[in-house]
Amino acid sequence: MNRIVSSWVILGIGISSAVAANEKSPLFEDDSVVKAVLTAPISQVYAQRRQDVRIYFPGQWTYTSKDGTTERLDVSIRTRGVFRREYCQLPPLQLNFKKKQVKETLFSGQDKLKVVAPCKNGPNSQQDVVLEYLAYRTFEIITDHSFGTRLIRLSYVDSDEKRPPWTDLTFVIEDDADMAKRLGLTRLKVVSNDYDQLDLPKTALLELFQLLIANNDYSLLEAAEGRECCHNSQFLAPKDNADVRIPVPYDFDISGLVNAPYAAPPTYIPIRFVRTRYYRGLCQPNGNLDEAIAHMQSKREEVLALFENSKELEPKRKRKTLDFVQKFYDLLDDPKKVEEEIVARCRAQDDLDEMLSRD
Repeated sequence: MNRIVSSWVILGIGISSAVAANEKSPLFEDDSVVKAVLTAPISQVYAQRRQDVRIYFPGQWTYTSKDGTTERLDVSIRTRGVFRREYCQLPPLQLNFKKKQVKETLFSGQDKLKVVAPCKNGPNSQQDVVLEYLAYRTFEIITDHSFGTRLIRLSYVDSDEKRPPWTDLTFVIEDDADMAKRLGLTRLKVVSNDYDQLDLPKTALLELFQLLIANNDYSLLEAAEGRECCHNSQFLAPKDNADVRIPVPYDFDISGLVNAPYAAPPTYIPIRFVRTRYYRGLCQPNGNLDEAIAHMQSKREEVLALFENSKELEPKRKRKTLDFVQKFYDLLDDPKKVEEEIVARCRAQDDLDEMLSRD
């Protein structure tokens, strides 16, 4: 198969010493909810949300350990992200811990952590966070090549006293360098990917997962102008071969599973509603897709149980979500629908060449 993009560059490789290969750090070994308090000048941090250069503000992170004791850590925070940072009433934060201080604590090995929090005040936005967390957990069930996550019931205290304290259910995401270290792989920063540089069996799994959650807000081949490749995708590779690239997805708030009020399908896809599944995966060599479907089927009960057993999803949202996930498996159960809605819609080489030539 001809390559659709001829140039690629490794811009950087990040490997952290936080965890040993194949072992998750203490924070991501458990799925219980951590209770924590963040005390910092939150009003000042939020005021910088629309600045390209945002400084860290010092604060304190207090959490309750498993044995019920209270631990206090220094932390610096700033706003992060792109769309949510500018759009959301409560922009997402990045935590920056001191590595020496977190030794032998729950946060051992952690340096910078992304916090995913509700976009706005209110129960609906809170449920959106729970569903995005469950999307990450679903991909963890499907493959080890995934980000670890941990729920945090986080109380915010503005040290400037310009905002009243509030508490939200949030979650933190494993650092990408730590994930690479855990898997014994290299984290790549690239300007683009060729079709035949991708690990196609793992790509097939990723794209079926994106179909499961009805998400088209990602890219595997090209980056938006001025940004690192590729949109909402991280890439890992064996340390001795950067041409076998394993995509790892992140940011699922635009998915139909979450169904956030600001979510909408991409304009180039012929659907009106974000909850409508529309497959735009790459076409696969013979056998890859069948094996990926069989693997997804083997994880059906575990995936459904994840949502069924969630204590954080309120009953009505849980029923709707279980029905939504079950419909994905109903699709996989029907060979005719698989042919029409997955195989026939895959993006072939000619389609990709034409798309890139328009760009």
